[in-house]
Amino acid sequence: MKITESRIKEVKLLEPRVFEDDRGYFFESYRENLLQEAGISGAFVQDNVSKSFQGTVRGLHYQIKNPQAKLVSCLKGTILDVAVDIRRNSSTFGNYVAFKLSEENHRMLYVPIGFAHGFSVLSEEAIVSYKCTDYYNPDGERGIRWDDPLIRINWDVSRPILSEKDRKLPLFSSLREEDTF
Repeated sequence: MKITESRIKEVKLLEPRVFEDDRGYFFESYRENLLQEAGISGAFVQDNVSKSFQGTVRGLHYQIKNPQAKLVSCLKGTILDVAVDIRRNSSTFGNYVAFKLSEENHRMLYVPIGFAHGFSVLSEEAIVSYKCTDYYNPDGERGIRWDDPLIRINWDVSRPILSEKDRKLPLFSSLREEDTF
């Protein structure tokens, strides 16, 4: 497995070695010792799967209570996966990285604690799986509006489909100190 740092070094792109033949393909999607060698630590305790349709934007989400690192993969379709640095003392505070993850490229994105996460669906539909290092806690859930004018993410969708909850998330500039890391 090839593991590379993004321009925000704590966010890592994982590209498994894929073995293909006329039967299909095989690859290791998770190998703890390789992740640890790359500085990815913490036990994953919860797996989530979502199905979304083209144009959907989910995010930007994170948890203050029970913060979660995530290992994200796209099992079907193509997504643009985004991680925004919300660590106040970081030199990349407010910056983001984005990568296309798909069933064809088999890439995975490691999103550490201290980052808001979201994705947009670029294909007709997408099934996304992500491993989390802590359990979902609705009391600690926070978010940033997807179209924040300071962050300026190009989600690569023309008419975003959003949940009502995501439409009402606050702007990055209005985040209180206790809502960041």
